[in-house]
Amino acid sequence: MQGQFVDPWCISVKVLPESCSPYLGDTAHVIPYHFIVEGHLQVRMEDGLQFELGPGDSVMFPHNDLHLLGSDVSRAPLPSGDIVEHPVEGGLDSIKLGEGGPRTRIICGFLGAEEVPRNPVVDALPAVLRLNARDHSSAEWIQSTFRYAAERIAAGRLGSEVVMSKLSELLFIEAIQHYTESLIGEEVGWLAGLKDRFVSRAMTLLHARIGEPWTPDDLARDVGLSRTALAARFYQVLGVSPMRYLTNWRMHVAAYELINSSKSISQIALEVGYRHETSFTRAFTRMMGMPPAAWRRQRK
Repeated sequence: MQGQFVDPWCISVKVLPESCSPYLGDTAHVIPYHFIVEGHLQVRMEDGLQFELGPGDSVMFPHNDLHLLGSDVSRAPLPSGDIVEHPVEGGLDSIKLGEGGPRTRIICGFLGAEEVPRNPVVDALPAVLRLNARDHSSAEWIQSTFRYAAERIAAGRLGSEVVMSKLSELLFIEAIQHYTESLIGEEVGWLAGLKDRFVSRAMTLLHARIGEPWTPDDLARDVGLSRTALAARFYQVLGVSPMRYLTNWRMHVAAYELINSSKSISQIALEVGYRHETSFTRAFTRMMGMPPAAWRRQRK
C-alpha cells in the first residue's frame, strides 16, 4: 500500500489477517511494516513508546501490535482500514489524507507467518524493529530499492506487486540480522542462541538432520562440548534442554507438513525422527492438544 499524507494527520494501524487474504491466502499471523519515502512522521505504541522516522527509515511490527502514525500522534486517529482506497483495476491500495501542510509519503506492506503452534523466529522478536537510514550499513540499498519500487507504483507499472513482495522478504531478513547483531550477552531466546557458537552449532545440526535418532551424548560430541556443558548453555540461552528443543522443533516441522503437504502421518513421523507412528502421535498430542489426524482436519 502507498500512503500520501499532508500535515496535520494521524492514523491508527492494526492489520487483520483476513484483510490480507487476497495476497497471502489464509495466514495465521501478519507482520506489517512502513518505509518512509519522503517527509517525517511520529510512531506511538500502546505501551507509550514513541519515536520519529525520516526519509529512508523503516519500521516493522513482528507481533502486529496496534500503533499510531502521524505528524502529531496526540491527535485523534482515524482507523487506517476506514480510509484505504482499493484500485478498480489491480495495483496497490492507497491512502491519501490531509491538505495544506508538509507532505509525507510512505510505503506500507506486510508478511504472513504461520503459527504451528508458534513461530520461533517471530516469537523471539521484540514488538518493534527499526532500521535507521542514518546509521545502518545497509541503508543505501534499502533506500534505493524502495525508491525504485515507489516510482514503479506511482507510475502504475506492471509487476509492482511482485517487486514489493520480494522487498518485504528482504527487509524482514535485514531487520532480523540487524536486531540479532545488536543483542548483548545477557539476552536470551531463539535469536540469542544464534550468537552462541555452541548452541548455534547444535541448532544447525538438529535442524539439518531432524530425522536422526539423536541422543544428548551424540549431539554434545558433534558440537565439541560435554553433555553437561551443552545442556547448561541451552538452559541459559533457550530455557530448555537440547532434547526438549529437538522435540519442539520436530513438532513445529510436523505441524507445517500436516497442513502444507499431502504426506501421510506415518511418512511425516519418519521424516521428523519417529520410527513408530504411535510414538509420534503421543508426542504431537502432548504439545498440540489433539492427535495429528484431528489437527490436520481442523486446520484444513
